[in-house]
Amino acid sequence: MNPVRAAVIGVGSFGRNHARVISELKGVELAAIVDADGTRAEAVAQEYGAEAYTDVEALLGEVDAAVLATPTETHEGIALWLLGAGIDVLVEKPIAETAAAGERMTRAAEENGQILQVGHLERFNPAVTALQKTLTIPLFFEVHRLSVFSPRSLDIDVVLDLMIHDLDIVLNLTGALPTALHAAGISVLSNKVDIANVRLEFASGCIANLTASRVSTEQVRKLRLFQPGEYISLDYKRQDANRLAVQHGRTGSEPQAASTPQIGFESLPVEKAEPLQLELQAFFHSVRRRARPVVDGRQAVDALRVAELILDKIKIHADVVTETIRRSGQPSPF
Repeated sequence: MNPVRAAVIGVGSFGRNHARVISELKGVELAAIVDADGTRAEAVAQEYGAEAYTDVEALLGEVDAAVLATPTETHEGIALWLLGAGIDVLVEKPIAETAAAGERMTRAAEENGQILQVGHLERFNPAVTALQKTLTIPLFFEVHRLSVFSPRSLDIDVVLDLMIHDLDIVLNLTGALPTALHAAGISVLSNKVDIANVRLEFASGCIANLTASRVSTEQVRKLRLFQPGEYISLDYKRQDANRLAVQHGRTGSEPQAASTPQIGFESLPVEKAEPLQLELQAFFHSVRRRARPVVDGRQAVDALRVAELILDKIKIHADVVTETIRRSGQPSPF
């Protein structure tokens, strides 16, 4: 079987990681590197024995699939060209600048018979896989994703930069869209929202509280799930998950003896691996088999639609904060 010829478009810090992993995959040839910065494209291409280009149109007839890791506002235009050219696409999250743009990309993939996978990386975290195997009826989520400030991705709000990972996870685990949401957020070190808190309510009665911040002094990536009779704590970074469950025992030897609930603790079995490698393996499996991706365009658009609703709610809150600062006489930081 001939190897899948692949390109990486956009080789900033994360695009370079894609190039590294693809170069190590069996059955895949890293054939091309594309970047608007020709010097950067050439440097990465030389490192992995690929061809360097500054224009995606040079990929026509040269590759079967491409990873799109350019700034979010460029996703739609580039992806539509690739899909129209018969090239399968893995696009980094968020799928696009708007849900409407993501919907156009999804339709283009469907109409052209192409694979469109979206880089919601945490879906491939082995701890998440372990959690999915024990899932029953989600009742309550508490999620924290905190990062140390970095100049990376300041073109988008923290909701689209960080929280969208957890929105995708919660929507996937509940299998539903929220019926109501409440949100607040503020700008601290950039002119975008840097910290946000969200409460999602579902028709099932499930509640999800999510906090995302890129102005923390530490990195925290944790999800806590409560479901009937048990509590599961997941650490994305450590790739581990622990379960506390109610276990019923007997206080005496007689059949009518009262049942005494006790708490049992166990670590869920997790096969640790690099999520990016698992994500790319899944993508190229879909490319070869023409199979539906683990995270397709429609799922990514759902997450983005919820993110847009959150940002609308945050805008209302931000207006209140701005007015508070104005009345205090303190200068606005932005």
